[in-house]
Amino acid sequence: MSQSNTDANGVLKRSTILLHGSIGMPLAIIGYPLVVYLPPFYAQEVGLNMALMALVLVIARLSDVVTDPLIGTLSDRWRTRFGRRKPWLVMGVPLMLVGTVMIFMPPDGAGIGHLLLWTVLMYLGWTMVTLPYGAWGAELSNQYHQRSRVVASREGFVLIGLFLAALAPALVQALGARYQAGQTDGWLMETAVLLFGKDGELGIGYGPILAVMAWMLLILLPLTVFWVVGAVKEAPPQSAQRTDWKKGLRVMKNNGPFKRMILMLLVVVTGEAFRNALSVFFMQHVIQIQGQIGLMYLLYFGIGIVGIPFWLHVGKRIGKHRAFCAALAISSTSILGMFFLGAGQLLPFAVLFAIKGFCFAAFQFLPLSMLADIVDLDTARSREHRTGLFFAISGMAQKAAMALGLGLSLGLLSLVGFDAKAVEHSAHQLLSLRVLYILGPVLLYMTAFFIAWRYPLTAARQERIHGWVVRREARLSVTAVSR
Repeated sequence: MSQSNTDANGVLKRSTILLHGSIGMPLAIIGYPLVVYLPPFYAQEVGLNMALMALVLVIARLSDVVTDPLIGTLSDRWRTRFGRRKPWLVMGVPLMLVGTVMIFMPPDGAGIGHLLLWTVLMYLGWTMVTLPYGAWGAELSNQYHQRSRVVASREGFVLIGLFLAALAPALVQALGARYQAGQTDGWLMETAVLLFGKDGELGIGYGPILAVMAWMLLILLPLTVFWVVGAVKEAPPQSAQRTDWKKGLRVMKNNGPFKRMILMLLVVVTGEAFRNALSVFFMQHVIQIQGQIGLMYLLYFGIGIVGIPFWLHVGKRIGKHRAFCAALAISSTSILGMFFLGAGQLLPFAVLFAIKGFCFAAFQFLPLSMLADIVDLDTARSREHRTGLFFAISGMAQKAAMALGLGLSLGLLSLVGFDAKAVEHSAHQLLSLRVLYILGPVLLYMTAFFIAWRYPLTAARQERIHGWVVRREARLSVTAVSR
């Protein structure tokens, strides 16, 4: 049974913040391999054309243009005995699980049609879970810094999920090495046979890694979702009137901070997706890291977890948008440093990769915390509550940016003649990969820096807006009672 979310002083309980954030962990486990391991798996092991695969993944993402505003609006408007947000999470979990298993563990002979069908289904389930979940988190508190804590908790669990997902390759590779050396028995032997086949004929590739991640999701997603749905309360519906999504979209056009934040998200997420899609190729062929790729991501996300309290503190001191700008500048510097690295320079790469991971924590939670503040501004102006719709539009922007970054990076890599299945590459192809991996994201990050620097919704302004909304709601309540 769910209990009160707040203590006697109206402050969100730490247990509520942590429990609600836990759903971020399994969501990260699926999100990470989609951009890091799925492209090399389908290109190198399934044998799909890289440019065609990129097109399919972009098309699958574009299906969210229809589903995001629809589900965001419906979750704002529906009233059930279980709440507005919770039923969507429960319905979306099975779709996510089935779609993910079919993508991560495809049957023999799977082609481009298989990838498209199950990716679209998985993204539908993803939308049904993530959009209401994000809106629910924004409604847990109406305080500027408490919202930062809610989002930081969720993104902290995201980083824990990413850490677990990065741990999977290291464990798979260690198990594969022991299996090939004949050093497994009992349940380890059974697991190795399941992953690698008898005598290891399936190889220690990306397929076993994705299979392990699929099983992690099958266990963790239902566990966390149903626990949170049963234990955390939704915020009660507000007294302000509701509106249709078309009118909401028209009003959003006049919301300056929202437009600036959406543009900022589009640019920075495109840069992240662009870089992530090329990371494995860069490590394999430029730095020539093979068995330690999983360890690199383990370091990346482990440092990211450590960075959360730091960026939370910086956001309190100088403002969320300025802290975000600082993370962009440091990230760009670390990536530029990689331009001068060559084959075998594992330690310098690990240091620069860790610095980028430290800043990744800020990328994860600061923009979403800013979005919750923007909803207050809209409510103050319109007297309407559209949290779900705001998160739907921001979700669409992020998904479109992920598709754009993924499609651009893989498409450009294919255009320069880079063959993911080849062992040797020409100097021109390696230079092209280096330039794409480094200069592409940096240009996008610095563009986002200049967009975010002049973001107008500060802590002081949000506090004034919230106070005005609270006073207006109180007046409306008094008027309703007197009638």
